[in-house]
Amino acid sequence: MGLINDIRLSRKPLAGFLVIGCAWATCFAQMPAIKAVIDASDAVLGTAILVASLGALTAMWVAPLADRLAGRWALPLASFLVGLGMLGVGAAPEVIAFTLALMLASIGSGVVDVLVNVRVSETEARTGRPLMNLNHALYSFTYAGAALGTGALRELLWTPLEVFTVLIVLVSLLAVLTLDHRPMGEIERAAPQGAMPHGLVLLAGFLVMIAFLTEASAEGWSALHLERTLGGGAAEGAMGPAILGLTMGIGRLAGHALSHRVSDMVLMACALLTAALGLALAGAAPNLLLAYIGFGMGGLGISVVAPITLALVGRIVSPQARLAAISRASVLGYAAFFLGPPLMGFTSELFGLRAAFWVISGILLLACLIVIPALARGVTRQALQG
Repeated sequence: MGLINDIRLSRKPLAGFLVIGCAWATCFAQMPAIKAVIDASDAVLGTAILVASLGALTAMWVAPLADRLAGRWALPLASFLVGLGMLGVGAAPEVIAFTLALMLASIGSGVVDVLVNVRVSETEARTGRPLMNLNHALYSFTYAGAALGTGALRELLWTPLEVFTVLIVLVSLLAVLTLDHRPMGEIERAAPQGAMPHGLVLLAGFLVMIAFLTEASAEGWSALHLERTLGGGAAEGAMGPAILGLTMGIGRLAGHALSHRVSDMVLMACALLTAALGLALAGAAPNLLLAYIGFGMGGLGISVVAPITLALVGRIVSPQARLAAISRASVLGYAAFFLGPPLMGFTSELFGLRAAFWVISGILLLACLIVIPALARGVTRQALQG
């Protein structure tokens, strides 16, 4: 009953999480078919996705402005923009149209991403219930389910445009559910000068970046490691991202349960240590089974770090500064998706994929030993000043 009640409490931002989970899973699960339609090489496709991703970063930075201008309509409108952009991706006949459509979806997704985390943080403050891990867990499960559903439709020979047409109908329904019916006066907006502890928000954003760096590196390179380094087949390689997605969802549900009993700092330190050991094992594994165990440990561990950190940011700042603080932490966090590919690529090129995963493991260990204590001291100082 507690879980059902928590879902009910956060149902409006949860609908936004489902929007971005469905949209991006549907997109990436169809990327081979989309790539064939727009006739793009690997390099061109990668460049197009990178350019489109800049839209998400920009949108995250201006999300507070969008929220002030559109108020309670900001989240529904941004959600619909995600669906509209994805429909454009399905209809794109060539690379430029694909890039513009994907950028439109990225802009909407960036705003949704910030606002749903802020709404969950507001609900946590209002109800006293920890809800962030639960919402991120349901996002992970939605992503996995949407990817599987899209794969089934592809097996039935559905075209990308047909799949995205179904998606925009679903997204439109979810967008309506995100509408906050509270009067505008109840949602505090502009932050007064000096209301935000910038150093603490920067440190939290750095921790979010490490979490996303780990997620992106493991999801993007696990299949290649399993196939190229350990000699697995295509299906065995695909198990890497699948295990990561599943364990991240499970880890976030576990984090939701443990958040009632364990302090944030202890839980994050244990999570970082588990992820570090897992990726070290995955890198050193002599066979597929040990690599699967390693990636599973990595997924379980890293899954809770970003949600807990964003929830912590929402609690340590004033209500008026909450939107701006989460927006800035999110922007810094998403820089990981630009740092991850070159870090993994260059390390792999020079020393091999095993070493690349060891580097990520080392970063996690340093975060556990240095960043967590620094963040704990900052939170304590902030609490004493408050």
